[in-house]
Amino acid sequence: MAHVIRLKAPGGADQLESATIELAPPQGDEIRIRQTAIGVNFIDIYQRMGLYPLPPAAIPGVEAVGVVTSVGANVTSPRVGDRVAYAGAPVGAYASERNLPAWRAVGLPSSIADEAVASVFVKGITAYMLLTRVYPVGRGTTVLLHSAAGGLGQLMTRWARHLGATVIGTVGSELKAETARHAGAHHVIVGRDADFAREVAGLTDARGVDVAYDGVGGATLAKTLQCVRPFGVIASIGQSAGAIPPVDVEDLGPRRSLMLARPSVMAYMNQAQDYRIAADAVLSAVREGILPSAGKAYRLSDAAQAHADLEAGRSSGSLYLVP
Repeated sequence: MAHVIRLKAPGGADQLESATIELAPPQGDEIRIRQTAIGVNFIDIYQRMGLYPLPPAAIPGVEAVGVVTSVGANVTSPRVGDRVAYAGAPVGAYASERNLPAWRAVGLPSSIADEAVASVFVKGITAYMLLTRVYPVGRGTTVLLHSAAGGLGQLMTRWARHLGATVIGTVGSELKAETARHAGAHHVIVGRDADFAREVAGLTDARGVDVAYDGVGGATLAKTLQCVRPFGVIASIGQSAGAIPPVDVEDLGPRRSLMLARPSVMAYMNQAQDYRIAADAVLSAVREGILPSAGKAYRLSDAAQAHADLEAGRSSGSLYLVP
């Protein structure tokens, strides 16, 4: 029997409940994993709220690390006993054990701890997508990153700085400002009601940034448009502060000549070649110390508390669950 966390109905963290289920044997192209660390991401909250509907099993979660315990008849790799990580569909990572398509499994070197990978795998793939596919960040690039003290924010800051970019971050408090600076942000704008567009203009001599990443949503996206130079890119990557109002195409151009991206890391990870390349890049960045080490641990049975802490902004950095 597998211990799982499932959703009773879309809504708050109190809608998550513990349960046990019987797993069917792995199908021909599947493996079974005994999971040791499960990443917690904002996409899990969106699944819980019903923004991204779950399949009938109603088990959220998109990444984990574990050990292969059995394989289907057609599987030659990985093998029983291998340590692996995975990310992406099918969802259902909030479980002590689960079956998974074999092609999703990525082998792990012994030099990287389970919790270190579970803390950064999806966020790392997201960062790789944003820093390479959405806009090629490198030396001389100036980026604006909202929620720079969050799990993805810290990771993006570290990786963008490693690539040679200048990072301007926004945070809600002085405590989180210190976290963002520690991650490597060159400039930090503090305060939920800060006039960040004016401050960005001052920091860039009115030129604007090359690319801005907005995972806040709500009214923040419209203000972020003011921060980007002509022919720059705005990536809308979430809506932790609420739904995003409609964007008028005239707000993008032709006067501003802006490009707006709404990339999905789940769609990106459904492309097998892109998934493998990004996964290898993330593991290399973990080995090299570019990405942060393990985040804060919660028991799998305390998934609701992890959601509540992440949603309320009480956490700084990444969270993971231990079955």
